[in-house]
Order: sequence, then structure tokens, then C-alpha cells
Amino acid sequence: MANANVRVRFCPSPTGNPHVGLVRTALFNWAFARHHGGTFVFRIEDTDAARDSEESYGQLLDSLRWLGFTWDEGPEIGGPHAPYRQSQRMDIYADVAKKLQDGGHAYSCYCTTEELDQRRDAARAAGKPSGYDGHCRDLTAERKAAYETEGRASIVRFRMPDETITFTDLVRGEISVTPENVPDFGIVRANGAPLYTLVNPVDDALMEITHVLRGEDLLSSTPRQIALYRALIELGIAKGVPEFGHLPYVMGEGNKKLSKRDPESSLNLYRERGFLPEGLLNYLSLLGWSFSKDQDIFSIEEMVAKFDIPDVNANPARFDLKKAEAINADHIRQLDPKDFADACAPWLTAPHANWAPEDFDAEAWARIAPHAQTRVTVLSDITANVDFLFRKEPVEDQASWDKAMKGEPAALLTTARANLESADWSDPEALKQAVLTAGEAHGLKLGKAQAPVRVAVTGRTVGLPLFESLEILGKERSLARIDATLAKLNA
Repeated sequence: MANANVRVRFCPSPTGNPHVGLVRTALFNWAFARHHGGTFVFRIEDTDAARDSEESYGQLLDSLRWLGFTWDEGPEIGGPHAPYRQSQRMDIYADVAKKLQDGGHAYSCYCTTEELDQRRDAARAAGKPSGYDGHCRDLTAERKAAYETEGRASIVRFRMPDETITFTDLVRGEISVTPENVPDFGIVRANGAPLYTLVNPVDDALMEITHVLRGEDLLSSTPRQIALYRALIELGIAKGVPEFGHLPYVMGEGNKKLSKRDPESSLNLYRERGFLPEGLLNYLSLLGWSFSKDQDIFSIEEMVAKFDIPDVNANPARFDLKKAEAINADHIRQLDPKDFADACAPWLTAPHANWAPEDFDAEAWARIAPHAQTRVTVLSDITANVDFLFRKEPVEDQASWDKAMKGEPAALLTTARANLESADWSDPEALKQAVLTAGEAHGLKLGKAQAPVRVAVTGRTVGLPLFESLEILGKERSLARIDATLAKLNA
């Protein structure tokens, strides 16, 4: 049932190239909001000046637009809870931190790193939990004054309640965490900079987020955030505690979590290879969710109509590049032919094209495009598939040459050339028959017979349908290339 009160957020940090796991999180949030007719909030977590960059920020916005995501509130469009960049909300965090301290929900902690390490080691040696032991929880005013006289710096810690925290995860069901497993935690650094543990829940509270849908790696922080929300409610800052849904890990090779270091994790890789946004999102939606038992290919509109968080699987999802490519190929085949031709445009010009710009033939491209559409897996495949049309000479691929020019290729090509000379070049079937007949004369089936012809004309052993390619290239150029190959073979 649709719920227009749904408010979700996508809040990445602008560090490096976008990760496909991050895109999956954005997709599930966006689809959930659109399914319920709710609000999709885009927020930038850029409080880490050492790691965040304006270049990465620009990449994030560009990536979301390329994928087709639209946000209802966020950077560049604003909204009732602006600003939507955390670096511009520091005064808000400072104010909330003070209210938490004044209300008894947080306190100053003067423990040094060395003291914390010593006490953690001692706790481990005693077989006890090694989290913060509450040393500064109830300091007297005199003790605080003494620490400050010593010149000790202090951080702000949140005071966790001495109770079990239970919540119902939308993906994983009921989860309970006992107090000894969730010690008091820092929310403000000694230099006054707010930590993620504070800014994230505060923004969710002030932006009235109803559902927090995020990666499984953040599950352990949920009890802390729920306790913080409850404190914010008590202080009149939050209206309620959002519902949580923790999405399954995306796994790479060797059943390890897909990390930023894995080449296949980079969104930019898929853009550069020519994945369609629709194809990539279709595949990413299957990492933890299923459209139906017998249908893997669907549009984003179809996904939005069916998607809901309770249907997400809690088990880790394995990233399968081959399946991603196959799904993308299906989406390419579903394109309107003109849309396909237009989508290929970037790969028909520099720096991708390996031919001179003036040699590009728009009419030849229009004729070959329908044949290419049924064969390419990603749009970048198009360059190597059609370059034989626009180069003065085909590419020189030694591996293809060695594979095709076995046995007596010169004899086969000589016969094929003679048959092609007299064939009807307006009919690909006639060209096929010419090569087939040549093959039969030399005891070869069509597959073996056409391989030397293909390499002579296109430079490669694989490519678009050969006889349609010959027709579009034309008789004069095709026969000239066969002649050049014969000269090379007979040299």
C-alpha cells in the first residue's frame, strides 16, 4: 500500500569514484520512495575535509543524473530542511550536542588514548568487553576542573541507557542488543568537530526521515542511533525513531565483500564501457531482491511498481559481471533503433574511434547499426565492430590472422574472390552463397570458409554478420581488401 509519508535519504560521502554497492543503496531507497509516492532526500556527508573533495561531489551529482535518479530535496534544488551538505550544518550539530550535554544525555570525556588502550587491554585479559568503561560518566565538578587544569582535551560521549535495545529490522526481523555490547560512544571530537555518530541521526531527525535503508555494515551502529533518537525525542528535536532496513552485502570474487579496490566496483567503469543506465540498474536491483521467479529483465518503471523493502533478501548477494553484461545486452536489444544509434555516438568519435573523423560515413553507420544492435553487449563494443567500414584499411590483428589463415587460405580466398566478383552485391544471401560454394570447392564448411574472408575484410575473426557487412562496405572496397590479403599471403 502506498504511503506518501515515506521519507528516505541517500547520504554518500564525496570520496573517490562512486561504488556500485553505493548505487544499489541509492536505487533501493529511490525505488522505495517512488513505490510509495514518498520523498527521496539526497544529502551529502562531507564533514571529513581530509577525504572529501569537490571533484567527487560533482561526480556524485553527475552519476545520479546519468542513472536517472531524481531527488525531491537536496543539493541544487533545496528543500524545507536545507542545507543538504553537512559541511554547511555545523552550527546545528554544535547546538544539538550542547542540548544533549545540558539534558544529561552526553558528557565530557577526558580519557587519553593511552589510558583507553591500557584499560581495553586489561578488560580483554580479564575476558570482559573491551568497549569504553564509563570512566568519565559521573565525574565530579572538582575532578573535571582538575583535568582541565592539567590541560587535558575532552571529547563528548553519548550516555547509553542501561537497557537492552530491541528493534525490528525491515529485512532481518527482530534484533536485540544488550547494554554491555553497546558502550558509551563519542559524538564530538576534542577539536569540536562532530562525528558521524552524531550528524547522521541528527540530520535524519531534523529531516523527518521515516525509513533508514542502508548497508549491512552499518547494522552494529543501529542500537546507538536508536538511543540517540530517543534522547532527541525527549529534547523535542526528533518526532520519532525511523524504521531500519539493512541491505545485504554485495560480494566479489572469493566470497569477499566487494570493496572500492575491486575494479568491478567502480560505477565509472560501467559508464566508460557503455552500460545503459537501465541495464545496470536492472542488474543491481537483483543483488538482494527479485522481480519474480522467472523474469530477470524489466524496466525501472516495472521495478518501482513492485519494489518494497520487506521483499529484500538478507543473504549476501554475489556480483556477477557476466550476468550484468547479459542483462545489459538485453536492454540494448530493446532500444528503439534510432535510440540505439544515438546512444552509440560517443564511441564513434575520438578518443574511442580508430579512424579519421572525415572517414566516418553516416549512411553506412545507419545501415550497419541494426545488425550491431543484436550483437553488442555494451555500447563500447561498437567501435571494434564497425571500424572496418570507416578505416582505409582494416586493423591488423595478428591473433585473428593466425587463427583464420590456416591450411591453404590463399587458394580458398582466390576461389571466393572469383565467386564474389560475379555475385549480386545487393543481396547478402548471394554473397553467402559465393563463399559457401568456394568452401565446398576446397572441402570446407561455411564457418571455416568465411573466416579468411572475414579477417581479410574486417581484420578480425569475430564481428557483425559477415555478408551484410560485405554488402554495406561495398564490392570495390571488399575485393580490394581480399586482393591485399592475397598479395600478403603470396609474398
